[in-house]
Amino acid sequence: MIDGIWWLVILLAVVAILWFVAHLRGKVESSAHNDPQSTIKKTSPNDALQKTAVILQRHFPSYRVTRRSNHLLLVKQDKKIAMITIDKNIAVGQRRLGEVPIINYHRVPNRAQLSASLQFVE
Repeated sequence: MIDGIWWLVILLAVVAILWFVAHLRGKVESSAHNDPQSTIKKTSPNDALQKTAVILQRHFPSYRVTRRSNHLLLVKQDKKIAMITIDKNIAVGQRRLGEVPIINYHRVPNRAQLSASLQFVE
């Protein structure tokens, strides 16, 4: 039978091997994330959402804007008013997800477009 000290040595060897494998995989995956072409594709929709969120916060202070990965959620008095998405693959306009209308734009909307859409929603 194996003594307790050998079980400890085996356990530490397994932990060291797993750490080494994870360390090597972390380097390979992090180098893939530094590809400039992939960062451009990932940040372009987010930039448009960020600009839209700034416009909403500046010109519509009664709405609380919560940013998610692919959309903005508008809340007024703890009630979900609308979701705003920016996606060129979906038609511009409105659709519903349950009780919440989803407003889609192809590019950053201006203040007049946002005002008209929010009046229609309420």
